[in-house]
Amino acid sequence: MSVLSIADVWKEYGEHVVLEGISLEIAERSFVALVGPSGCGKSTFLKMLLSEERPSRGSILLDGAPLAAEPEAGRGVVFQRYSVFPHLTALGNVMLGLEIGASRFWGKLWGARRRAAAEEARALLEAVGLAEATDKYPAQLSGGMQQRLALAQALATKPRVLLLDEPFGALDPGIRAEIHQLMKRLWHERPLTVVMVTHDMSEAFTLATRVIAFERRRNEPSDGGRYGATITQDIPVWPPRVAGQVTGLFESPGRDDPAPVAGTSRDDLALQGVRA
Repeated sequence: MSVLSIADVWKEYGEHVVLEGISLEIAERSFVALVGPSGCGKSTFLKMLLSEERPSRGSILLDGAPLAAEPEAGRGVVFQRYSVFPHLTALGNVMLGLEIGASRFWGKLWGARRRAAAEEARALLEAVGLAEATDKYPAQLSGGMQQRLALAQALATKPRVLLLDEPFGALDPGIRAEIHQLMKRLWHERPLTVVMVTHDMSEAFTLATRVIAFERRRNEPSDGGRYGATITQDIPVWPPRVAGQVTGLFESPGRDDPAPVAGTSRDDLALQGVRA
């Protein structure tokens, strides 16, 4: 069953065409990686899935209905630049989404409801490996830990669709490998459909069930932006990956897979009192 149905979508800014004729079906619990040259419209497409941008033409349906006009809890997002709130602790960052979702008028919970939200937030922090960082502020966390926090924050509202805009691009290779393992586990354990923009082909084939390439097929210097990017490749990853079905074939490290991580690593520096 398709969660997202994209039909003949175009995105234009005046005379400049960014995307043209994008048609795509994204199945439930799939993990789709979007790749392509810089400036080909990948992030613009992701913003349309989030409702930060609207298609100039065509339609985008979520579960058969048009997307809401604004971002909503059912679509979580993690950006490349750390999107957590610097004035809130790790616990406060995750609780914020829970409190706003439960009390939209006040944006605050009290009593037993607040204690329940705090326990749920702590469970999410534990799930992303930040159980001992609940009272730390983002400035006290390493880059990898801030992205773990951003993932927990995005998952707090239990999104049906998780959108990732180059979320691991600023991390060094060792920490990125750890986050890849975390992302695989979260995708297996939670009812998520993931759409990720990346420039890293190894990352795309390490994580995704399907890799989709965007490219401008007509890109003459004199075209004046009259032609946009479209889908030029749609590659299912082999062997197939199925959410919730962990097999030795999928989880065994291969040429492009990060090695399993055990014990303390550089990503844990902030837990030892070292400022990033």
